[in-house]
Amino acid sequence: MRLTAITAAVALVAGAAFAETVAPDDVVYGEYGEVNASLTGVPGDADNGLVVFSTKSKGNCVSCHAVAQLPDVPFQGEVGPELTWTGEARTAEELRGIVANAKHTFEGTVMPAFYKTSGFIRPGDGYTGKAPEGDLPPILSAQDVEDLVAFLLTLKEE
Repeated sequence: MRLTAITAAVALVAGAAFAETVAPDDVVYGEYGEVNASLTGVPGDADNGLVVFSTKSKGNCVSCHAVAQLPDVPFQGEVGPELTWTGEARTAEELRGIVANAKHTFEGTVMPAFYKTSGFIRPGDGYTGKAPEGDLPPILSAQDVEDLVAFLLTLKEE
């Protein structure tokens, strides 16, 4: 009986956590591209954010951005701005908006929209006729976005 009550409580908490996740098409952007509301209702984990930042199969942010605090992370990029002092220069809301879809902040950016599932231009239709149909999954999960924001906020002058 006690185990059943604990299991039910865990299921309710887990269900509430999933219910709070904002779908990519439901993200509300401010006038300057900021996203004021958390995408998950759960604080980001900066350690996992570092994994998202530096792992090719995740965000792979390091392929375009350099961070002085990460000298052991190889092949840091020069395409995007250096992010060494991002935690001092940007708010969580600004970073959340930039990571989710930077085009709301920087119209001409080549940075991909990491939390977007629709509205893509599909050149495959014009060139091969074999572009995927329907919505595409986001590159990052809502929690990955929150974790990455938490990591970026740690990047300050030491």
